Amino acid sequence: MNSLLIEQIKMIIDDSLPPISNISNILALLFYELDDVNWVGLYACDDQKKECTLGPFQGRVACTRIAYRSGVVGTCADTRQTMLINNVHEFAGHIACDAASQSELVVPLIHADRLLAVLDIDSPTLNHFNTDIKETMEAIAPLLARLLAKQYDL
Repeated sequence: MNSLLIEQIKMIIDDSLPPISNISNILALLFYELDDVNWVGLYACDDQKKECTLGPFQGRVACTRIAYRSGVVGTCADTRQTMLINNVHEFAGHIACDAASQSELVVPLIHADRLLAVLDIDSPTLNHFNTDIKETMEAIAPLLARLLAKQYDL
């Protein structure tokens, strides 16, 4: 687990700022500190509509709506399980928002047993994500979930 990255994220969180400011800075930090990634962002999840909607991100223009059970993002939202995909082209129903993406890591952001969003990270390299990156992002997930809960006044 990358303890330094986790500590950096904790250090940049300023509770006197609107949560979206902190979320945006965390995503920028991840985008520039993680090696070989081409997209880092959030998709807000709506369990009633069974839909994920594009939130703050770093990278190229992205898909704006993804249905639950569609692609890696929608599957993560539906199952509430982290998805580490070594080759997105082998994932049934993959949605190619950026043709350069080859592997993907998506982590659910849950607060008080409510799915608020998913953290989506793409890489242009096959087999890029490993257990260390997965565990680091799962450790960061509660920090982002707490900020989202504050943003939504939950």
